[in-house]
Amino acid sequence: MKITPVILSGGMGARLWPLSRKQYPKQYLPLTGDNTMLQETILRLEGLEELADPIIICNVEHRFLVAEQCLQIGVTNPTILLEPIGRNTAPAITATALQVLNDEDATLLVLSADHTIQDEGAFHQAINIANKQAQNNKLVTFGIVPTQANTGYGYIKSSQGGDNGAYAVEAFVEKPDLKTAKAYLAQGNYLWNAGMFMFKASVLIQELSIQSPDIVSAVKRAVGNAQQDLDFIRLDKQAFECSPSDSIDYALMEKSDQVMVVPLEAGWNDIGSWNALYDIGNKDANGNVIRGDVIAQDTTNTYINAHHHMVATLGVDDLIIVDTPDATLVASKDKVQEVKSIVELLQTKIRDECEAHRKVYRPWGWYDSIESGEHFQVKRLHVKSGAKLSLQRHQKRAEHWVVVKGIASVIKGDEFFELHKGQSTYIKIGEKHSLANTGSEELEIIEVQSGKYLSEDDIERFEDIYGRVKS
Repeated sequence: MKITPVILSGGMGARLWPLSRKQYPKQYLPLTGDNTMLQETILRLEGLEELADPIIICNVEHRFLVAEQCLQIGVTNPTILLEPIGRNTAPAITATALQVLNDEDATLLVLSADHTIQDEGAFHQAINIANKQAQNNKLVTFGIVPTQANTGYGYIKSSQGGDNGAYAVEAFVEKPDLKTAKAYLAQGNYLWNAGMFMFKASVLIQELSIQSPDIVSAVKRAVGNAQQDLDFIRLDKQAFECSPSDSIDYALMEKSDQVMVVPLEAGWNDIGSWNALYDIGNKDANGNVIRGDVIAQDTTNTYINAHHHMVATLGVDDLIIVDTPDATLVASKDKVQEVKSIVELLQTKIRDECEAHRKVYRPWGWYDSIESGEHFQVKRLHVKSGAKLSLQRHQKRAEHWVVVKGIASVIKGDEFFELHKGQSTYIKIGEKHSLANTGSEELEIIEVQSGKYLSEDDIERFEDIYGRVKS
């Protein structure tokens, strides 16, 4: 039976602000290397036998990010399920299992898109052990062998006697205090709960129908009424939001007597904070982890991420410094768990910095808001070869386009024409317009917007190859 990877790719990653934001969260960022965390999650499975194309379940707003990042690593046929609303892991995993069962049964390997694993060989070995248990109709979870008395994770208590590397689960326990965590570590049969699982799709639905039938009932309707949207599958919103919002642990694993755990010792980390990135990063002689353009003098034990501007430090210790074009975080290491409170404050103030970066990705490419002021905004547009912006109009702003690279195919009112490097056109308020890159070269445009209102919700779409026209 083939192994189908199921990648859970929801969440905002607020504790990794200002890099991670609602429209571009941590799982889509290259935090530990050249590939994004989602890409690394998929790539580390290479070499497993009988591996099927992955199923990725994500927020509807991130669908084009997921599709693009899959293409970048050569994954051309993923199933991308779109959650209309977040309902925790149990409904999400149930949806993937029911989607698989539309064709035939498969063994699901459920992974989170925001984990790192350093020893892929040990990871594959654990998967193979878990797969044997899954073929015996067991529900399998992976437990991380603890390296310290950590109070930030839930724990799994395993039986003392094993079955070829797998152990019966005796209990799932909540995050402990430090004294209890130390006792768990000394006892030796307590593992961190990593939120990774393996089971047959049919067994999951059978067991979940007993333990949490309301979830199965609601999600069955959501999958049955799902709509195909380009390369994506949109779960039915009305049905999906009727599902209870529960974790798979609470909805099933804690209640079933068919659960086994496979200990995993493979350099696992869930990258839940900037300290986690510091811990796994390559450190210089002064204990610093440095990414980007940095000058660090008399600086020790500090994490510095500076890919957009040069950052210079002098005489500092134990800091987290993260620089982006529109926001910079400077925090003491012992306070980084509180970064989420900054995001919450930005939300109450309705600040854009908690939602999106200055550089915003679209299915056709990206734009970077270079400058803005009263009644004007300047953007740099990058349009991929073969891509096209929607036919649209604005009721509150005019636009002036200047081509700086490539050739632009433009629709403006009843006109159709091309703009070459150095050429420009002016689009009046209320005038229908579109822009396409039909050439092989990348297209870049400087767009100057003028008007009393310049927000992105002043877009009325008439035609769109990416399915974004509202009926």
